[in-house]
Amino acid sequence: MAILSQGITSFLATAAFGILFNAPKESLVKCGLIGMGGWLLYFLLEDYSNDAILATLVASIFIALLSQEMAKLYKMPVIIFSVAGIIPLVPGGLAYDAMRNIVENDYNTAIAFGAKVLMLAGSIAFGLVFSEVINQIAKKIKHSRI
Repeated sequence: MAILSQGITSFLATAAFGILFNAPKESLVKCGLIGMGGWLLYFLLEDYSNDAILATLVASIFIALLSQEMAKLYKMPVIIFSVAGIIPLVPGGLAYDAMRNIVENDYNTAIAFGAKVLMLAGSIAFGLVFSEVINQIAKKIKHSRI
């Protein structure tokens, strides 16, 4: 039951951010599905491995690779799918907790939260870049066969 509620919620959140980012109407369901798939992958991996950073990295690579394929398939920019799809992985709650602890003068907890936010954000960025590297290698292999 938790997976179903996580899937529905992440789909709605991703599609809603697609609306906020002015994504074309015909891409909203696709954006929602990409975000939902990435979040469910994160949710399952984090539950299994208890490592949020690894789960975020794997989910962001998945989202970016899927976004690239959807962009080719539907002849749209990759950013339409990747920006909306990555939204569920953004550690906004942890960033809020870090700032709240700074205001409350609990600096040790704030530093711990802040460090985790930076590692999660870094794993998102690394996953997006790494998927582009995978895409470029696949293109070179494809062109070398021709």
